[in-house]
Amino acid sequence: MDVRYNIIQWVHRYTRGWSYGLPIIDPRTGEIIKGNVTLGSLRGRQDYLIAEALLSPYVSGRSFAANDDPMQKMVLARLRQLAAHETGHTLGLAHNFAASSFPHAPAQSVSVMDYPHPWITLDKNGAPDLSQAYAVNIGQWDKVAIDFGYRQFPAGATESVELDNILSRSAKTGLIFITDEDARPPGGAHPHAHLWDNGPDAADELTRIMTIRAAALARFGENAIHAGAPMAQLEDTLVPLYLLHRYQAEAATKEIGGLDYRYQLRGDGQMNPSIVAAGEQRKALAAVLKTLSPEFLTLPEPLLKLFPPRPPGLERTRESLPSATGLTFDPVAAAESAADLTLSVLFNPQRAARLLEYRARNAQNPSLAVDVIEATLSATRPSDRSAAGEPGSLTSLVQSAVYVRSVEALLRLAANPQSSAAVQAVCGAELNKLKGQADAKSALDAYLIRRIEEYQRDPGKFVPAKPVEAPPGMPIGDEEG
Repeated sequence: MDVRYNIIQWVHRYTRGWSYGLPIIDPRTGEIIKGNVTLGSLRGRQDYLIAEALLSPYVSGRSFAANDDPMQKMVLARLRQLAAHETGHTLGLAHNFAASSFPHAPAQSVSVMDYPHPWITLDKNGAPDLSQAYAVNIGQWDKVAIDFGYRQFPAGATESVELDNILSRSAKTGLIFITDEDARPPGGAHPHAHLWDNGPDAADELTRIMTIRAAALARFGENAIHAGAPMAQLEDTLVPLYLLHRYQAEAATKEIGGLDYRYQLRGDGQMNPSIVAAGEQRKALAAVLKTLSPEFLTLPEPLLKLFPPRPPGLERTRESLPSATGLTFDPVAAAESAADLTLSVLFNPQRAARLLEYRARNAQNPSLAVDVIEATLSATRPSDRSAAGEPGSLTSLVQSAVYVRSVEALLRLAANPQSSAAVQAVCGAELNKLKGQADAKSALDAYLIRRIEEYQRDPGKFVPAKPVEAPPGMPIGDEEG
């Protein structure tokens, strides 16, 4: 607490906890007189787990020297970036969640004040490569922000004019600044302001991440844990790999019903708000719907055979995938949780209202009913259904489960008091259409008919099914310094 010293401290926690960067400010003058940074140790554990899941590095007979451990290298690279991020906060810098959308080389940074997803590539053998997981040094936006906040101008200069010049020069390069209030809500509209994403095109990056996930899953197995570790530990190591796409999928979804805009001032020459191009919205939707496909969500049988029930002392925690099968690993519940991550953002009330309004303004824009709701139901609708409701394969069972989650997401949107009257009307019509198309002889359809009728009897008293909860994905929780 000595005001004479700036402090960066590394703190061990038994549970999850955010890292922080806080300035101590003189209330009389506004001067920052001291900076305190606290880096939480659990971040390192999580990054190490991500690296283990991606690399499956523990091949029999292989060992790593202390300075040649790829997981440790990734952890230290992240710690370096995180220390710079939190130090930026002590200097008064805010988050810039649009920075990662600015084109840049993988090993470079546009801003340490964004939340970085590790940059993962595939090597010549098709194996994940983390050698450039996190960028080195501060970025272009950080230099602009420090220049704006700390530049001392020569005598005779007009400060307001000089400050405007700094921002004008930055804007001409294409740099964007969008911070927390616009990036964090799941109903957010900005197509470039996201947490834990990469790349100028969210849909293209989602497709790339899905390819990397598939390559890593094909290699995933007992080599992902140390020799002598409980085999049940594989289930925990799988989590960050199985859900690797979650934040890039959120970024792509936010292009749908999206609005590109800047923090404008009158006369500053920045662009006026612009609805994301219809083609870009449809491209994003196509990429997002692939994350709901049974091929994407169903784990292979050889891998499922490696997951035993947990031994004493290795209980399930909030870090574990959900299970409806008791002590055993549940690949269907895992798929449901992953699907609900996508559906909760796609069927967001604010997004739905924007889709209706933007379609009304321009008929080329995607519609809520046909392009989003019906496309989602069509993409998830089972093709293999027996009257007994028992699909012929695990893939079919996963598809049926995800279809149910899609209908439940529609019911939640219809029943949500935050949904506009127009959105509720569209949802009601789509539910009616769905009930009319259902086959009452199918056990699955009969169940969904009952759910729809429960809603229709009294929408105000209808209790929507909660999403199947996935393990927390952000490195620590809901908010960070």
